[in-house]
Amino acid sequence: MQDMRQDAGDATGRTRLLTTKDVQDLIRVDRSTIYRMAESGRLPALKVGRQWRFPEDRLYQWLDHRAPQVESVSPPALDQLLGPEALQAFTALVGELLGVMIVVTDMAGLPLTEAGNPCGLFSAAHQYPGVVERCVAGWRDMAGEPDLDPRWEPTPLGFLCARTLVRVGDHLRAMVLAGGIAPADWPPDADTLSRLAEGLGVPTDLLAAHVEAVHYLAPPEQDRVLRILPRVGALLSRLAGNGGGPGARPSPDVSTPVEAAKRSDQ
Repeated sequence: MQDMRQDAGDATGRTRLLTTKDVQDLIRVDRSTIYRMAESGRLPALKVGRQWRFPEDRLYQWLDHRAPQVESVSPPALDQLLGPEALQAFTALVGELLGVMIVVTDMAGLPLTEAGNPCGLFSAAHQYPGVVERCVAGWRDMAGEPDLDPRWEPTPLGFLCARTLVRVGDHLRAMVLAGGIAPADWPPDADTLSRLAEGLGVPTDLLAAHVEAVHYLAPPEQDRVLRILPRVGALLSRLAGNGGGPGARPSPDVSTPVEAAKRSDQ
């Protein structure tokens, strides 16, 4: 760290601006945590367009005062805190209630659960080698996006997916992904289907045979899922913070998925 400090600044005496990757390498936390700290003002930063930049001299001053917090021990994984069976049951229930596919992953995109309420296209494609790895890479990219509010994004399989984050203590530990939803122009034409199959490394005939096996939600229902998804993440955060034990209850401002679904229909 001392060597890096000696190199700080340029010939004009101005401090250098570090990228998010520079800060990630320096303080060893995930990109989403860096974005959230920058947004809240807890990390010295300035925004250039849609990208964050970090004044190097101010960052080192911050580290001098906050190093004990940065080096604190990370909490256990979400599936360890709640139990894998309970987390899987939660995933299946939320997927069925919302009418979408639900997967819980860690912040590297690695699944902590099997897909709850999976669509047939997802299940068929995931039997082929390499498809899971491509999905994990896409989920990992979603974890690092600076926007905190969930929004629908296309996936390698062509359907839509959105994510919300799960915090345990001061750390972002997991994502709840809602997916398997047909976009407005579904099903894809033959050329698009061929490109999707080539990108996944699966036969085009396989995708063609299961292309209709997705979740169809009208735009209002898609909006409803986006409204409820952060509450699902907040509930998992609350349960994990309480250790997931019998006394764990959501705080008054956090609805269960069932309550959130009922309220959205009123």
